[in-house]
Order: sequence, then structure tokens, then C-alpha cells
Amino acid sequence: MLEAKGTNGTLQFDGQAITIKRSGFGARILAGGGEKRIPVASITAVQWRKASLATGFIQFTLAGGIERRSKPGQTGADAKRDENTVTFHARQQPAFEPIREAIEQAIAQQHAPQAAAPAAGGSIADELGKLAALRQQGIISDADFEQAKARLIGG
Repeated sequence: MLEAKGTNGTLQFDGQAITIKRSGFGARILAGGGEKRIPVASITAVQWRKASLATGFIQFTLAGGIERRSKPGQTGADAKRDENTVTFHARQQPAFEPIREAIEQAIAQQHAPQAAAPAAGGSIADELGKLAALRQQGIISDADFEQAKARLIGG
């Protein structure tokens, strides 16, 4: 479990979902209190702003969510009020960086095509050979062969 405490809440990541916890008077006033859990599969983008003189933040865009465009100079103020954002100062930023990387890796993994694994530990070439033999024997059609071949090679 990765965790980082920011200025308007705490961000946790367990590999499957992020949890944003709000506590304290300021966090409750700006973004509401309580806890919000967001599965990685629902996150479509991660916006990151490094902390400098201004507050930094990590913000999550969700599938089907409505993004709010900030006016110039208002990005940080708007981020403090956003329920899918955790803000942080420069001294807190190092704790957020590994969480950001882990979340982005998890999102990329969710969207990566899954290659079909050869059955019973055989290689793809072995499986294609077996399929070709079945086609030659008339057990499967040409269309079935092409479909199975495409599945094996990830196409």
C-alpha cells in the first residue's frame, strides 16, 4: 500500500484502486469530507503539476466524468476544490511521485492488449502446427483456422 499525505487529503494506492481520504476542517470545507475509492479501470488520465512556489497536485480524470477548465491563474485554487484531486506542497511531493508512477503503470497495464497464451505450455509455433494439421484433416474450417491463428498471435 502506497500512501502520501497532502494539503487537502491523503492519497492511497493498493494496486487496484486509489482512495482519497479527506479529514480536517480545511479539506472538508474545500472538497468535502470522507473517503472516495476509485478503481484503476475507471481512471482515464492523471494530471500532475509539480509543486514550486505554488501548490502541486495530482488529479484523476474518470471515464464519463466532466472536466472543469480552469481560468489562467486559477488552476491551483480549482484543484483544491476538486473531489478527484489531492494537492501538496514541495516538501510533500516526493511521497506522491512513486504513487503517480505506480498508478500510471497500472493504467497502462489495464489498456495493454492481452496476448493469448499457448495451451499446455506449448509455443505459438507448436499451436499453429496443431491447428494446421486439424485444418488439413478437415476437422476445422479455413475460417476457424484463421480465427484461432489471429487469437494466438494477438491479432
